[in-house]
Amino acid sequence: MTDHVPAILEEHNSSGDVAVKQVYGTHQMLRSPATVCPNRQVFVKNAILAKISRQGLVEMGKFLEPIVLKERMVLQEPRRHLDHLYFIESGLVSLRIVAAGSILEVAVIGYRGAIGASLLVGPGVATHQSVVLFSGSAHRIRVDDLRRIMDKHPEIREQISRYVQALALHCAQTGLCGVRHDRERRLASWLCLTSDAVDAHVLPVTHEYLSSALGLRRASVTETLCRFEEQRLLRKTRGVLQIDERSGLQQRTCGCYKLISNAYASSEICDFSGKGG
Repeated sequence: MTDHVPAILEEHNSSGDVAVKQVYGTHQMLRSPATVCPNRQVFVKNAILAKISRQGLVEMGKFLEPIVLKERMVLQEPRRHLDHLYFIESGLVSLRIVAAGSILEVAVIGYRGAIGASLLVGPGVATHQSVVLFSGSAHRIRVDDLRRIMDKHPEIREQISRYVQALALHCAQTGLCGVRHDRERRLASWLCLTSDAVDAHVLPVTHEYLSSALGLRRASVTETLCRFEEQRLLRKTRGVLQIDERSGLQQRTCGCYKLISNAYASSEICDFSGKGG
């Protein structure tokens, strides 16, 4: 968990204009100048970037740098200033509290979110640790560059602020869930939230991690997962959980899942990209 240096997916070009082209759904595409490299293009899946206006994304595209997210890579440490903000494209990041050698996960962040976004509306010092749980990719931008762009395009600040509000509710609701709800509902909620975050039904996660992140005994996690498997809600193999019956698993969740899911959905309603919806 000490691999701080991400690998670059492609050479970043900071010169010239960056054209933006709409693709399917809410996804957008950043394209580098044709005079530099006509075939180089980056599809944007991140929900925050996809909602930003064409003009704003053009400005950001000059500074966005695609990177690889490696498993266990630490993106953010508590009580430290963050130089970059990471817009997650794929994979999963665990947002957690670390104390006395233990961890407590307060949120999982996938393609709908960003690491470091809360620092743009706060004191600028991280209070949580952010660690890559599932490998993937992201676009990062220097915080100073993003602040300058937001001054010219307030809609970017608005979109990020809406996401930060949803994330704050996620963290708070996780705390309540940990003391109010039973292990079966908590585990079902985590699995559904994680499936949403990565937009997939196959989750490369171990019983040991779930035990640590949720503050449950490993035997309790295994027992609950076996019950879910007997009910044909999922299948488990070594280091992998596959959700087979999503609707049935969602019925096992506590009310926290719906509250958190609705919060993220509401944060994505405000669309500055010109595509509507």
